[in-house]
Amino acid sequence: MTEASIISKVWNFANVLRDDGVGYGDYLEQITYLLFLKMADELNKPPYNKGLKFPLLKDPEGKEIVGSERCDWSTLSGKRGAELEVFYNQLLRSLSSEKGILGQIFTKSQNKIQDPAKLLKVIDMIDQENWSMMGADVKGKIYEGLLEKNAMDSSGSSGAGQYFTPRPLIKAMVACVQPKPLKTISDPACGTGGFFLAAYDYIVAHNKLDREEKAFLKNDTFHGNEIVANTRRMCLMNMFLHNIGEIDGESYISSADALISDSGQRYDYVLANPPFGKKSSTTITNEQGEQQKQDLSYNRQDFWATTSNKQLNFLQHIKTQLKITGEAAVVLPDNVLFEGGAGEAVRKELLKTTDLHTILRLPTGIFYAQGVKANVLFFDNKPASKDPWTKEVWIYDYRNNVHHTPKKNPMRLSHLQEFIDLYKANNRHKRTETWSEENENGRWRKYTYEEIIARDKTNLDIFWIKDKSLADLDNLPDPDVLAEEIIENLEAGLSSFREIMETINGEE
Repeated sequence: MTEASIISKVWNFANVLRDDGVGYGDYLEQITYLLFLKMADELNKPPYNKGLKFPLLKDPEGKEIVGSERCDWSTLSGKRGAELEVFYNQLLRSLSSEKGILGQIFTKSQNKIQDPAKLLKVIDMIDQENWSMMGADVKGKIYEGLLEKNAMDSSGSSGAGQYFTPRPLIKAMVACVQPKPLKTISDPACGTGGFFLAAYDYIVAHNKLDREEKAFLKNDTFHGNEIVANTRRMCLMNMFLHNIGEIDGESYISSADALISDSGQRYDYVLANPPFGKKSSTTITNEQGEQQKQDLSYNRQDFWATTSNKQLNFLQHIKTQLKITGEAAVVLPDNVLFEGGAGEAVRKELLKTTDLHTILRLPTGIFYAQGVKANVLFFDNKPASKDPWTKEVWIYDYRNNVHHTPKKNPMRLSHLQEFIDLYKANNRHKRTETWSEENENGRWRKYTYEEIIARDKTNLDIFWIKDKSLADLDNLPDPDVLAEEIIENLEAGLSSFREIMETINGEE
C-alpha cells in the first residue's frame, strides 16, 4: 500500500468513527495504544528480537493474575466480539501501572470505541501494515495529521487546540535558532512534541551525523514536561513514531509541573509555547463546602518576581533552565510585553541578564485556540555582569495588516521567510532595518536598550505600522476574515472577563 493510501485510510476511518460519536481525540488515543502494541510485537520478531516483556493481566489492585493472558498484540488481535471488548478494557487497565514509557503511554487509558466490531476494524487496519519497516516520515505524517485534525476539531481555550502550535511557526523558530548536534533541548510545556520534531528534522537535514551524534540525538537531546496525561501520551507516541527514544527506555517527558521547582538541569536550547491562560490556579473547597479557584503563585528563589501569571512564571523558569551559553525562543502572549508590577520587574531583569535580541509579533488567527495575541521572544543567556546584556531589540511586526485563519488562510512557512532571512542567524550583527522615515511600513525595526528602558513600565508592546483598514475602506479584508478577527477579539475579551470574575469570586 502506498504512503498516501495509508494516510487516507487512517483518516477516513477517523471520520467513520466520528459519525458514531467518537471524536478525533478519542480515536487518536486508541490509535496510540494499538500502534504501540503492534510495533512492540514487530520489534520482538526478527530481525529486531528486542525481547520486550509485557505483563499478564492484572487485578484492580495492580497484581498480575497467575495463569492469565499476556497484555500484548498477539493476544488482543486474536479476540472477537464481546470477548475483545472485555479483554481490551482489562489490558488498558493492566498496562497503565507499568513503569517507563509503557506506563506513560497507557496512563489513565480508557476504551472509547464501545462497538467491538468497529474496534476490530481498527485493529485489523493496523495489523495489515508493518509499521516498524515503514519510514519515520510516513508514520510521522499520519500521526501529525491526526494531531492537527484533533486540534481543529477541539479548538477553544480548554480543547486540544491549545496544545498544538502551528508547525510553520515552529519551523521558523527552529530555523532561526539553528540547533546543533550533541546539544540538549528542553520544552517545559511540550504538548504533542512539535518543537522536538522540528529540531530533530533540522539537525538531521543540516548535518552529516556520525554514530555518536545519531545516538545522542535519539536518546539524549530532548527533555520535556507535560502535565496532561493524554497530551503527554500523544507526545511520546509522536516522537517514537519519528524514531526518537526507545520503546523500552525511560520516559524523557516528565509528568511533573515544571514550575514547581528548579530540577537543576541546564539545557543548550529551550523552545516552547507555554499553555494559554493568564493565571495559574488550583481548585479548593471553602468553609461552606463550595468549590472555588484560588490563584497559584510559585515562590521560587530563582524567580525575579512572585506572581500567579502563568506565562511570566514560565519565562522565569526558562531563564533558569538555560546554560550560561543557552538560547531560547518562546511564544508568549501580549500581556507579558506590557503588564505592570511583576511583568515590569521580569522584563527589566530579562533585558539585564540576557541578550533579548529579537521579538516576532504574530498575527491573530494562526492558533486553533481563539483569542490569542502572541509574540515570539528570542534571547541568549549570559554570565553575570554589572552592565545590561541587551543592547538592541529587533522587532518584526507580522501582525498589522496581516490576516490569517486556521482553515481558509492558514499561515505557511513561506509567510515567515522574510523574517527568517532578516533574522540573519549566522551573523546577527549584519542585520539591516527595513523601516525608515521614508518607509514607515517596513516591518523590521530596532530599538536600543536606552529607548526601551525609557518607556513607561519598560513596555515592549511596540508597534508603528498603521492599520490600512482604518484609513482605506476600499482595502477592507474579506467578510469571513473580518468575522474571524471579531471572534478572536471577543474570545480574548471573554477570557479576560472570566479571569476577573474568578478573582472576584475567589476574594468573596
